[in-house]
Amino acid sequence: MTSDDDHARRAAEAVWRAESARIVAALTRHTGDFPWAEDLAQEALLEALASWPRSGIPDNPGAWLLTVAKRRAIDGWRRRERLEQRMDVLGHEVVLSEREDPVESTGDPDRIDDDVLRLVFVACHPLLAPAARLTLTLRTVAGLTTEQIARVMLLTVPAVQQRIVRAKRALAAADVPFEIPDRSERPARLASVLQVIYLLFTEGYAPTDGVHPVRPAVAREAVRLARQLAALAPGEPEIYALTALMEFQSSRFAARSDAEGLPLTLAEQDRSRWDRSAIARGREALATAASFDRGLGYYGLQAAVAECHAVARSVDDTDWSRIVALYDALVTLSPTPVVRLNRAVGVSMRDGPQAALALVDELGPELAEFRPYHGVRGELLERMGETDAAASAFLLAASLAGNDAEAEVLRRRAAGVGGSVRYDA
Repeated sequence: MTSDDDHARRAAEAVWRAESARIVAALTRHTGDFPWAEDLAQEALLEALASWPRSGIPDNPGAWLLTVAKRRAIDGWRRRERLEQRMDVLGHEVVLSEREDPVESTGDPDRIDDDVLRLVFVACHPLLAPAARLTLTLRTVAGLTTEQIARVMLLTVPAVQQRIVRAKRALAAADVPFEIPDRSERPARLASVLQVIYLLFTEGYAPTDGVHPVRPAVAREAVRLARQLAALAPGEPEIYALTALMEFQSSRFAARSDAEGLPLTLAEQDRSRWDRSAIARGREALATAASFDRGLGYYGLQAAVAECHAVARSVDDTDWSRIVALYDALVTLSPTPVVRLNRAVGVSMRDGPQAALALVDELGPELAEFRPYHGVRGELLERMGETDAAASAFLLAASLAGNDAEAEVLRRRAAGVGGSVRYDA
């Protein structure tokens, strides 16, 4: 691969990660066919990989991809002998859109015109199995490749491809409309929609791979979608809880990287650079979630943990006992290995590293390929003075799939074991 090829590939992947949801949503609106729209977007991406090394990266690569995909759609309509009929439909849609007032002027929450939110609801249709919904939305909304999804879900690439194909076929067979579902249908999709929005945020807050430790624009899009969702379903406390969680975490963006662009953990961050307005919005949203008096749910408990960090003056000043108690409650709701790993970190800060190491080691069989697991083990071993074992854990973590910037920090940790406690919740 030449340097031009590599540069074009990185540019195409970056654009896809940032704009795939909007591109697929726009194509779905124009074609009325979500599975075909996703195929068109993928074909445009392949054309970019083939042509950009020769022609150069366009000034507006996202618009380039959308234009190419629309041209392919027109070619497809011609082949289907439906172009004239479809253009009439599109012209009618344009006239209607020009006549409609924006949502803000009507105050009607059922008229939110957000193509990306529509796309999320389509991909989270209840006719799909939960695993299929997750796979499809990671592809179309978060913009992950099949290889990246395979790593996230601990599957093979062919298995991911099969899930995506089957999911698209099911949506096509059912002729699922590209629209926000009726109020009566929303509860069946809400849990999946919330999960997708948080996965999108996580891809901005802690990217699965690439050279950047954070992608704030991606995270901000997730917060925007959550607020739109709250307007659609104002009686759902978990929407406010998720919004709070994302506001707390996004408040750290300005402090999460050093001058080299490498990620900094909570202990290393300058807390004076945290966004106090985001923290205030997070506390307000969490208070709204709690005001329903139903008890905190999955996102509410995580938001409460994030609030503990947001209001603490330092790592040492953090209320680690409350954090462990919150994780105790979270484990009862969702006893996943990752939740238990986070609880073990809280235990290490409350009771010391040795108390937590046994809890962490129990998770080894389930998290053997999970980079943060080995990073946490390295932290604990370093604090216990087991420098050789700590260095080995850091190097193993760096070798696993994940963000390039994080891998560089882990390699440096391995080379200079011995130092301050480093933990990022």
